[in-house]
Amino acid sequence: MQEKLFELKEEALAKVEAATNLKELNDIRVAYLGKKGPITEVLRGMGKLSAEERPKMGALVNEVREQITEKLTEKQELLEKEEVERKLASETIDVTLPGRPIKVGGPHPLTKVIEEIEDLFLGMGYSIAEGPEVEKDYYNFEALNLPKDHPARDMQDSFYITEDILLRTQTSPVQARTMEKHEGKGPVKIICPGKVYRRDNDDATHSHQFTQIEGLVVDENIRMSDLKGTLNTFAKKMFGEDREIRLRPSFFPFTEPSVEMDISCFKCGGDGCNVCKKTGWIEILGAGMVHPNVLEMSGFDSKKYTGFAFGMGPERIAMLKYGIDDIRHLYTNDNRFIKQFNRA
Repeated sequence: MQEKLFELKEEALAKVEAATNLKELNDIRVAYLGKKGPITEVLRGMGKLSAEERPKMGALVNEVREQITEKLTEKQELLEKEEVERKLASETIDVTLPGRPIKVGGPHPLTKVIEEIEDLFLGMGYSIAEGPEVEKDYYNFEALNLPKDHPARDMQDSFYITEDILLRTQTSPVQARTMEKHEGKGPVKIICPGKVYRRDNDDATHSHQFTQIEGLVVDENIRMSDLKGTLNTFAKKMFGEDREIRLRPSFFPFTEPSVEMDISCFKCGGDGCNVCKKTGWIEILGAGMVHPNVLEMSGFDSKKYTGFAFGMGPERIAMLKYGIDDIRHLYTNDNRFIKQFNRA
């Protein structure tokens, strides 16, 4: 029995040494040290030995078991280390290889125009004011001198949610809310950029959703000349120092007097072309002196305070500035279109 035990030990140690992977090593462990293994069979056969031989044989079996187990542990550690090294070698990254190019986006042309206008007016001392897109009828119309039966409401066909709540048709409600917060004390000097909504058929020049940027200045001794100087500065900074402006009489319920502002055509210089429809001028925005009724409804004393307001459409400015012939291009998210402006 002792000779058989030594043979099993040598055989097991040889197989452990020859094992090439962890699975094979585990199979050897089960084969020799498992409940049905030959060493366990030797232990079961010890009952045939005499009382004097059993302790010696038991100690020998335990010694052989420990030697095989120790060898298995050493081999397992070695195989695990080799496996880690192989894995690391297969996953090595060559940092000298060129990287894959990452496609990056660029600013949308409409965003570029809005940010440019914001920066321009911030530099002139204005602050940016914002308000809700879902607005009360009072702030959208009545506080701006458009009572329920005013015919000018028909000019802005609205998306009503309830009788008194609608999607704002202009950013003017932000002006009304801001003046109300000032509680009749000036000065107020803000621009109000944001989305507005009107019932309109989408085509090359119209959209049911678009953006506006409106401006408001309220203080003592504000005159029409202040408005003209502001608009002249805006036109030259936005479209070029050689731009000229002209103001034409117009009508808006919340300003009096009201004007439309044109700039000399930046393509033909005023000679007449397809951009300016042969007139030499391009309409850009509407403006005027804040109506006394609007000041009074917002808590300002119209005998002490005066002001001017203006409103422009960034889409129209972007279309003119970049030669875009269809407003729908600004909203369809076509990368082929947007990529053209990444270098601009």
